[in-house]
Amino acid sequence: MIESNKISEIKDKDTETDDQGILTGVRNLTPERIENVIGQVLGDETGARLKVYVDTCVHCGMCSDGCHFFLSKDRNPRYSPAGKVKQTMWEIIRKNGRVSPDFIKSAAVVAYTQCNLCKRCAMYCPFGIDIAYVMSVMRRICHKLEVVPLYIQDTANSHSVSMNQMWVKDDEWVDTLMWQEEEAQEAIENLRIPLDKEGADIFYSVIGPEPKFRAQLIYQAAVIMNAAGENWTMPSMPGWDNSDMCMYTGDYEMMERLKRSHFECATKLRAKKIVMGECGHAFRSVYDMGNRALGWRMPPIEVIHSIEYFSDLLDGNRLKLKKKFERPVTLHDPCNVIRGRGLHEMSRNIVRNTCETFIEMTPNREHNYCCSAGGGVINCGPPFKNARVESGRIKAEQLLAAKAQGAEVVISPCHNCHGGLEDTIHHYNIGMDLKFFGDIIYEIMELPGQQ
Repeated sequence: MIESNKISEIKDKDTETDDQGILTGVRNLTPERIENVIGQVLGDETGARLKVYVDTCVHCGMCSDGCHFFLSKDRNPRYSPAGKVKQTMWEIIRKNGRVSPDFIKSAAVVAYTQCNLCKRCAMYCPFGIDIAYVMSVMRRICHKLEVVPLYIQDTANSHSVSMNQMWVKDDEWVDTLMWQEEEAQEAIENLRIPLDKEGADIFYSVIGPEPKFRAQLIYQAAVIMNAAGENWTMPSMPGWDNSDMCMYTGDYEMMERLKRSHFECATKLRAKKIVMGECGHAFRSVYDMGNRALGWRMPPIEVIHSIEYFSDLLDGNRLKLKKKFERPVTLHDPCNVIRGRGLHEMSRNIVRNTCETFIEMTPNREHNYCCSAGGGVINCGPPFKNARVESGRIKAEQLLAAKAQGAEVVISPCHNCHGGLEDTIHHYNIGMDLKFFGDIIYEIMELPGQQ
């Protein structure tokens, strides 16, 4: 049983912060503004769903073992999912929204940096309560009060102005695609990255950091698409970035605008299907949240993740493999495409088709531990990095156990997972390499013209 008196006091070292986004926002708060915003969000935006969750919870604490924060923090009850809700939303409801600016400051730290919204805890709750939703409501309140960590808010601001989170200018985006096309032509002479091709079977979209930091993934995707004989395109216009930190700050109005831009970009080109690069949160934003915020039960155009695309390619023998990847691998299951979309067996299908030796993590599939980076937590930046990496201790132990069985490479088909796992591997001196599925496939595939 999670006892209220043990965790109701939230003003302590675990929620103190020097983040200027949070501190500046808190200085502009008044009790009246806080009460009005809370009343508006709870009264106009949440409805029966939040009430059912709050009324149903019996405070049993069974969600605790589902949370990597709780497990990594020596089972401290304040880091249990129920404990985090008690420190935030339940206190707000108990006080009818009459909480202090200092409370909002502490609640923002909990909501944005101590919960990855990974939904693993919902699998342990006997009633299936979605605590990630409750924490998202808390983030929504903080957004409307303008109390948001600086780094993730800067990313959201960039996306709102430039329609991509990395402030990549339109000409820089096109230049990057042309550069990657030239690089790929060293492997396949006549390869093209078709821009703005109308009526293509595939509209390929990526997240903002790819052209900025991981441009080789665009190159690899172009080679794979070409080798598979795809009729595909990428857009030159805004809307190419499928990522969405606004979804995680609680700025749902901006999230709607970004998703509409992404879908309109694809429909303007009359593409038949969107294939998304290897990112989990971006997939969640177009498949689960952004489309619903726009009032669509499902997206107006078919959307699939790279896991689905690669699995279909391999099952259809549309790629020739010259060998299998020889180093022993293990597989990280990203929350948003595994618990959120159920692609765990497709992921393993790719591994079986491409790798000689596969060593499962334990636990795995929908029970796998979160990378500690998703849900916008890694995007909250350096002020919270050490705490984030410490919250991944249970993930480090999981990786070390796989390494002890012989695994040398971790495959993770998600950008934020890569960022989090890189930090974890470095911090805990684990000594494993990280790869995307695209990395593996590109390395072992036979290129057109090769003998």
